[in-house]
Amino acid sequence: MTVMSRLASSMGRRNEVPNQELAIEIAANADGNAVAELIENLDHKSKDVRHDCMKVLYEIGERQPSLIAAHATQFAALLDSKDNRMQWGAMTALNTIVLENPEAAFAAVPKLAAVADKGSVITRDNFVAILIKLSGIPAYADQTLPLLNEQMLSCPSNQLPMYAENALPVLEGAHKATFVKTLISRLGDFEKESKRKRVEKVLKRLG
Repeated sequence: MTVMSRLASSMGRRNEVPNQELAIEIAANADGNAVAELIENLDHKSKDVRHDCMKVLYEIGERQPSLIAAHATQFAALLDSKDNRMQWGAMTALNTIVLENPEAAFAAVPKLAAVADKGSVITRDNFVAILIKLSGIPAYADQTLPLLNEQMLSCPSNQLPMYAENALPVLEGAHKATFVKTLISRLGDFEKESKRKRVEKVLKRLG
């Protein structure tokens, strides 16, 4: 069976299981030809096929990011898509390859920021994850940490505890005081005490 014939839409399936199984197999076999075929079909005339190809690609990225890292440019181009599924799928794919191709991820940051401001929660979650990973790389930290702080200032209070917890390893040095100030300023935003306590715990660890 060809790669395209094994997509969920090609098999008449309404769940993601075939796409996940295909991604696992391609990742295990380091099948670059299959990846190239999926990339080629990201602009397929069928929306379902496009969505399936993107799903398989970012599932591959979660398992073997090196297999899709060379295609960062294609993912970045899809951030302009009017199809929300392709847009956040591209952001998800880029998130999986930050450490494999940090240069491409960093170059895409202005576009990523614009998309995250208008996009879904999934889009913002992936943008914040990308900023955290880039902030762990000394060459980019001074430029990405202020952007990460902006996200923590403006994000929905529901997301803030997770962002703060995930960012803890990179909230050091000259930028730490700024993040402390930001997190303190948002302690009154929480309806649920459990979420406020999670942020307080992060503050305690930051000293």
